Amino acid sequence: MPLGPEYLRTIAARTLAHQEQHAPSYREGTRDHDVSQNIATLLQHMTGPPPFDLLDFDCGPRCGLHTIKALGHRIDGPDGAPRAQGGCEVLEQSILQLELPSQRYDGVFADAVLFHVPRYRHSCCDNCSPADSQAACCSVPTPRGDGQEGWNGERYSAFHASPTWRALVTAAAFDELEHFYRPPGLPIEHQPWLASVWRKS
Repeated sequence: MPLGPEYLRTIAARTLAHQEQHAPSYREGTRDHDVSQNIATLLQHMTGPPPFDLLDFDCGPRCGLHTIKALGHRIDGPDGAPRAQGGCEVLEQSILQLELPSQRYDGVFADAVLFHVPRYRHSCCDNCSPADSQAACCSVPTPRGDGQEGWNGERYSAFHASPTWRALVTAAAFDELEHFYRPPGLPIEHQPWLASVWRKS
């Protein structure tokens, strides 16, 4: 069921406030978070010569920005709060109200963020497409679940079953290129994350 604009602003504000309140512990907890498999999978599906212009959604304190930049690519990061990110541009924008330049980016890295987007908003999921770029790839690690959606403490979260997640992104005009479960090397029942790579149809 569609949510009104005021409720969407509440979702963004409360979720961001929670993340800001717990930013130090979150930063410490993700300091050694290895995103290299997700980034490598995204890059192997990119077309054309590097370096690429990439976007790291809701970059926060995670290390995607720095890892991608260290590989020689150009990277910007929209986030709901202004942050200093070591020479990478951070755009103060909510993921629910993005204003991105047309045909600016070749791909998107959205690590552990789109599960904070209400389900129905994925039907207009140009939120996770770099504007009109038809060649864009999008890497989306998201937690697996059984369809639970709503307030998880002070954060709005949607834990989709894998078939539901695929249906949502496909309905937003993306074609799946690859998927895998994380962390690697564990039985699937101990892999709570589904990572997938998509290209705009």
